[in-house]
Amino acid sequence: MRALVVSDIHGNLQALQAVLAAAGQVDAVWNLGDMVGYGANPNEVIDTLRPIAALNVRGNHDRVCCGLTSSYGFNPVAAEAAAWTARHLTPENLMWLREVPQGPLNATERVLCAHGSPLHEDHYIISMRDAWTPLQRMAGEITFFGHTHVQGAFSQDAPEWQEVRPVYSSKNQAESFSFDVPPGTRHLINPGSVGQPRDGDWRAGFAIYDSEAERVTFFRIPYDVAAAQAAIRAAKLPERLATRLATGR
Repeated sequence: MRALVVSDIHGNLQALQAVLAAAGQVDAVWNLGDMVGYGANPNEVIDTLRPIAALNVRGNHDRVCCGLTSSYGFNPVAAEAAAWTARHLTPENLMWLREVPQGPLNATERVLCAHGSPLHEDHYIISMRDAWTPLQRMAGEITFFGHTHVQGAFSQDAPEWQEVRPVYSSKNQAESFSFDVPPGTRHLINPGSVGQPRDGDWRAGFAIYDSEAERVTFFRIPYDVAAAQAAIRAAKLPERLATRLATGR
């Protein structure tokens, strides 16, 4: 089975379309949440995902934008974008978003999908120190997670521990980076953000999990940033949300 793993699309339709085109034929799409917030096309993103995703996990921005929780704790830009999104979601998509389940969810017998940590949906996993306890306590050998917008993985092949960061040669073209996930090893894997990367690379990030090859491949894909920025400006969302797309920050 080849599964496309996406996370943190954040209303960026142009990035999502580029990712789906680059991924090609897959057997499943697993969505790790934060479909909306920040970007100017929340309805179009949801309408694209709903027919194709076999699994959807809610993110914290999804939760706030559909009114399940308040934006308390969000910075002012994020709160303004969440309020704008809530006003512009169609009634159908608002109701659907409210029903997206909290992770972690079982994707396969071996694989879980979560938004943040598999132990708490709002916890960030940034370092090996953050990853240590979830790696020990998660129910499956592999958990795909998002939330940090930083592509990479934390792995345990007892007694060894490893942090995996993809190495790319350019920021101007499509690239990939693969690593193996053999049985008996444990992994927390972040596919990166489709629509709001925060690792200094503006390209859309995603991953492909190949269960037969026992391998995960990270990808970075260029997309039409100018169109995404133009949509944000046309919606009169904060300018910061447009400018940051060009730098991946």
